Amino acid sequence: MHATPFTAVVLAADRNPDDPLVKNAGVCCKALVEIDGAPMLQRVIGALQDTASVQRILVSGPARNCLDSSPWLQQALDEGRVDWVEPDRSPSTSAFRSMQQVAAATPVLITTADHPLLRADIVEHFLSEARRSGADVAVGLTTFASIRRKFPNATKTVLRFRDGGYCGCNLFAFLTPQSRAVAEAWRKVEQQRKNPLRVIGQLGWWSVLLYLLGRLSLERALQQLSARLKVRIHAVIMPFPESAIDVDSIADQKLVEEITGSDR
Repeated sequence: MHATPFTAVVLAADRNPDDPLVKNAGVCCKALVEIDGAPMLQRVIGALQDTASVQRILVSGPARNCLDSSPWLQQALDEGRVDWVEPDRSPSTSAFRSMQQVAAATPVLITTADHPLLRADIVEHFLSEARRSGADVAVGLTTFASIRRKFPNATKTVLRFRDGGYCGCNLFAFLTPQSRAVAEAWRKVEQQRKNPLRVIGQLGWWSVLLYLLGRLSLERALQQLSARLKVRIHAVIMPFPESAIDVDSIADQKLVEEITGSDR
């Protein structure tokens, strides 16, 4: 029997109405900022459409008033290639709201619209390894060292463990019905995502002390978080440094344009 295909959820809502990146690009929302002539959201959707393990795509955002400003997105919606879900007040609550549209037995991939270097092979690798892990939830990470080697000018938030520094890849797989309960914990972590110590704090203060002393490994951190949330969480260490490159600023946009060669 073939494995149940994934439904992909793309988080595409704006959180900052005064985002300099959006204003500089002259678009309605960040998801529609162009890289090499194509909006970031279009590039992400294209990668997901080319991924064999993904059967359906839900887009959470942009806001309804932005839909008319994007002919390609409106056409994709009209043709049923993607479905739109009204975004909620935060990425985690938007993700949870979108997952309510999906049967509990269907695995869900969550990614973001500001991920213009995403490719089908990256997604397929992540989903394959997530399934292989047997976990309830899988999180894509890559090593900070690999990012530094390939993209020395990239600015990233780094979680530093005994076994090295890691960066998020905006790839999350919710593989079982039990995994849906993680959304509330994700909301709390999301509020502190730029503060690694407070993220680690979700594991307990003893873990924070070990983290400060450089003695907490990534595996141990995931074991403790799994025990606290009563689900099994697995990290998929991605061999693609570009999977951790997202666009949060004009500087990020310029970096991605350098990578794609579209700055020439």
